[in-house]
Amino acid sequence: MRVQTVALLSLLSSLVSGGAIPGKSGFRTIWSDGFQGGSGSLPDGKNWQLITGVHTNNEVQDYTTSNRNVQISGGGSIQFVPIKTPQGWTSGRIESKYTFTPQPGKVTIVEGKIRFGDNPRDQKQGIWPAFWLLGDSIHQGTPWPRCGELDIMETINGNPTGYGTVHCGNNPGGPCNEPIGRPATVGLPDNGWHTWSIKIDRTNSGNFRNENIQWSLDGRVYSTLTGADIGEEGVWGTLAHSPLFIILNVAVGGDWPGAPNGNTKDSWGSMMEVEYVAVYSN
Repeated sequence: MRVQTVALLSLLSSLVSGGAIPGKSGFRTIWSDGFQGGSGSLPDGKNWQLITGVHTNNEVQDYTTSNRNVQISGGGSIQFVPIKTPQGWTSGRIESKYTFTPQPGKVTIVEGKIRFGDNPRDQKQGIWPAFWLLGDSIHQGTPWPRCGELDIMETINGNPTGYGTVHCGNNPGGPCNEPIGRPATVGLPDNGWHTWSIKIDRTNSGNFRNENIQWSLDGRVYSTLTGADIGEEGVWGTLAHSPLFIILNVAVGGDWPGAPNGNTKDSWGSMMEVEYVAVYSN
């Protein structure tokens, strides 16, 4: 299986765009990963932790450290591949060891370039790729959603819709209407490469109500959330004033997309591929 996997990765590596991490006018890159490395290797352990043993939202996958589920392509990208085994579904999830705190008076941008496998929609039931931020206070015992969560990109079941969602405060209810959260949507034109980003703007840091968070697809803003929308300074602080870390994963099943069915295909046609992730600040 390893030989077959690496051979297929060599083929796929020719399909990725694999360029340098782009700069942004007026901003400096404060952290990034372009996922360089040999075909079939695991992500850089200085940057990422491979996650196992996490089961939330009634998802059915087991996250593993296998390079069948998480692997560097060899062409400047990382691939997350859900696989159905006789024992059930497996997939991949990584979390950044790096944390960042949006600074007062500054703008912070988190961005990633992502594409999806080409299985048709009727073969992606239950497949749930995500690129998101979670408040680092969860590592110190603050429960979800009080730790704060900013979903930069989610899509489910192969539908041509991207979601940018915020989770915060108390569950149930609260200013983020938990457990649903405050979602926004954007049309996804195809499964090819697109740039997803979130901008945390603390330029008006004298009054939290004037700060904002924006979600963009390919540079086009499709949603804005302000401190005034949340209305509680402490809750807003978990989203825009506190340390955050980055998560990339492909879940399978769960309360939102529903379970995979007999048509759901695993492997490459249902993967998520990421060319780079970068954090910028002015």
